[in-house]
This record gives sequence, C-alpha cells and structure tokens, in this order.
Amino acid sequence: MEVKYRQKITEAAYLTADNSDRYQAILHYFYVQHERLRHYLYPEEILQHLKQSPYFSSYTEEKLEQDLNQLVNWKNLIARQETGRATSVEMFKRKRYRYQCTPYTVEIERMVQKLEKLGESFGGSLESTLFDRLLEHLIALTKVEENPYAREGESRFSYEALAMEGKELNRLWEEWHGTFRRIVEDASGYIAHLHSEKVEERMMTDAFIVYKDRFTDYLRYFVLDLQQSSAKIQGILQAVQNPWLEQVVARLVKYQESIPRLDESFEGEEIRESYLDQWQSLKDWFLGHGGGAPEVNRLQDMTNGAIRRIARVVQRMGEKNATLQSRKKDYLYLAQWFRRLDSPEECHRLSSVVFGAFHTRHLQVNEPGGEDLNRYIWEEGAEEVQLKPRERTYREKSKPGAVTDRSQEKEALRQQYLQQMKYEKEKIESFIENGRLEIGNLPVVEPFVRKTLLHWIGKCMANEERISRTETGRTIQLVRVDDHRILLRAEDGQLELPNFVIRFLA
Repeated sequence: MEVKYRQKITEAAYLTADNSDRYQAILHYFYVQHERLRHYLYPEEILQHLKQSPYFSSYTEEKLEQDLNQLVNWKNLIARQETGRATSVEMFKRKRYRYQCTPYTVEIERMVQKLEKLGESFGGSLESTLFDRLLEHLIALTKVEENPYAREGESRFSYEALAMEGKELNRLWEEWHGTFRRIVEDASGYIAHLHSEKVEERMMTDAFIVYKDRFTDYLRYFVLDLQQSSAKIQGILQAVQNPWLEQVVARLVKYQESIPRLDESFEGEEIRESYLDQWQSLKDWFLGHGGGAPEVNRLQDMTNGAIRRIARVVQRMGEKNATLQSRKKDYLYLAQWFRRLDSPEECHRLSSVVFGAFHTRHLQVNEPGGEDLNRYIWEEGAEEVQLKPRERTYREKSKPGAVTDRSQEKEALRQQYLQQMKYEKEKIESFIENGRLEIGNLPVVEPFVRKTLLHWIGKCMANEERISRTETGRTIQLVRVDDHRILLRAEDGQLELPNFVIRFLA
C-alpha cells in the first residue's frame, strides 16, 4: 500500500472538530461563492454573512480570525496578503488577508451537499438506455475501417480510434467510462432500494397493488433490454485485443501529457495504470473475473428475483383478500357436485380432492440450499427431521468441534462434475454434422440437452444477427429454415418450436 493512502486527511478535520458548527458555516459560504466563480473572500464579508443568522449574533471579529487561522492550518483555506490596497505603513503591517478555499475543501463540501440531498433512502434507477449508450460508445471506440490501398504485408484493417485526435479520443473514453460508472452506481442503488426496509413495508400495504404493474413492467423491460445490449457488449470486449488497448492508452497518456500543469508533476505511469484499470473493470463487470459470474448476470438475476418477489407479495395479498370474501356461491356449486354422487365413498374421494386431507400434522423443514428454476420437485431428496423431547429440563448434549478434512470428498465431487461436463459436451457434439445441429432430426434426448439448446436459442434471439457464443467459446448462429413447426423430444416431455437449425461458425 502506498504511503499516501496511510496518511490522515487533515482537510476533513473541520467536520468533527469541537467548533464544527462554525467551521462548516464558514466553509459552506466559501463553497457557495466558489460555485459563483468568486474565489477570494475578505473577513469583513464573511463576518457580515454570518451575522445574518441569529446563531452568530455574538460572533466577533477576533473569533473569526481564530477560526480562519485554524482552517488555514488544516489546509482548508489559503491566505493571501492584500498589499495593493494599503495606503499607509500601518495598514501594511496589519497584514490584511483575503482567503481562498482549496480544491480538497470544494470536493468535501460537494460531497456533504450530495449526502444531505440523498437522505436515508437509496436512489438510483434501472435505465436500459444507459446500456445502449455504452454500446454506442464502445462501437465507436473499437470500430474497424478497411484500407483498400494497403501495401503487401500491411494489415488492411485498422481501428478508427487510433486515427482520431487526442482530444476526440479522450472525449470518447471519458464518455464510455462515465456511462459505465452511472450504470453501476444507479443499478446498485436501485437494487438496494428494492431490498430496503421501507419498500418491504410498503409492499405489504393494499396501495401497493395499484403500482404492481408499473413495477413489474419497469423491471421486465429493463431485463429484456439488458439481455440484448449486454450480449453485444460482451462480444465487443471479447473481440478487442491487447495491442489495440495498449496503443489507445498510450495516445491518451500522450494527450494528458500535452496539457500544461504548473502546480503538479505529471505521473505518466500512474495515469496509464488508471486507464488500464478502468478497462479491466469494464471487462470484469461484463465477462467476469477469475472464473466468477459477471456482475451483469448477477444484476439480471437480482432483477428477476425482484419480479418474482413482487409477484409472490401480490399473490399473498390476493389470497388474504379472498379469505375475507363470502364463499357462499362456491360452496353451493360444490354442493351440487356432492349431490350427484351415489355413495359416501365417492363423496369422501371428492372431498379429499377439493378440501385435501383433514387432521394433518405440519412439520417445519430446512429450506433448500438455493433456488434452481431448472430443478424438479421429485428430484429433491427426503428431508429428515429430528424430534426433540418437549420437556423443559431437556438440554442438547454439546460435542467438541473438530476440523474435518474433506479434501478427498471435494476432489471426488470435482472429478464427478468434470466427468459429467465432459459427457454432456461429447453428447451434444455427437449431434453436430457438418457444422450444423438440426433440432428437428434429433432423437429422444436427455433433459440437459434440451436445456442447453434452449439456452443457446435464447442467447441468439437476444442478438439482432442471431449470433452468440457457447460456454466453450464456439460461435453459433440460429437459422430458421422455414415456417414449419418441429418437435424437440426429451425424456421428460416434448417441446414444439419453430424449425431452427444451429450453425457453428467457429
């Protein structure tokens, strides 16, 4: 860790000092005047401004001088002696000063103003247009042009960004990075807003039903646009090569070096690392890092989870309201069913279907480890429940804990997983002939084949050119042969879909 990150920020000391109320009032006035392009202030006008508040009615010029000196010591203000307006030696000896706030102070006050507007609730939004804007910036930054007059041995294709002026390239880079930062900040803020305590309370009120459709439509359209734009952005990031990035960053550093800076030294290597970190953050967010899932996928999962949560809340509220309504007509209708039966045994069978089993025992079991939409209920194993004596004197026996070595079990599960993945890969590749996978000609397949094909079809449908990538990195294209319908036959059922053929381009 660098030394500068271990040092105290003395400029922020005025926020927690003993006389913080006076310091904050003074520096807030400096900040307001700074935003109005008045950079230098005299003690007289500062005192006049403070005197307008009843809180500073007893505030004196001596106290103001002490506070200004303290803020100068904390590097919040810069004192400059006023020499041009002195008319005598005595006035010059008084060292009349004018004060200017430092850049640190401006940023701290700007942060304080933002925190005051933020309040206790999360902000943010899920704007799908930001993804479209980011896609446009990345397309312009990585656009390739063809040179028909290229000499033999030279590349016919080159990036247009490398031919831009430094100013234009820097503007384009700042635009995509600003859009990306806004996506991350707004999305994280809105998701936190949906999971906040206030929103949870409002969801339990009857008034929430009125806004239910607006919420779900807003989230659903965001997910659809996110799927379309994120797939294209991922394709661009995967296609970009490191030499292009090094050349673009070198031009950006050169442009920053050309800007005159009188009061600070230029750290070219530090700026270069900053640009590379920005691009790597973009790649990690859309493509993942270290084998982990990309953040864009997590955002999509959290949004889908919010839609399901809203649907469950509305369903519970509907059931709650239904219990308060009269069921007289329903019971009279059911009574006609029972009236048409001939024996009590048939009535008992109908009652078991309509009302369920009577006198049942309710047992509470542990919830499954995770929510898997592709897992069937009959695939879940039986849950064992340990019954404990209902006695006040009963106490569970405590056993000393020990660290168990499960490395062999983990390795066995890992090998089992790898074998399963190898088997699935070989099984799907066995259906590919001449770079084509004709879904209509497939035999009865296992459920994982059906899930994989539907996953590929969904990813291709999110792209205008119907092109996507598989989990193994192969490029595929979805082609609709004609208007006929075909059957995808699997061991767990049949699925009717258009006559699709999947072509493997690479």
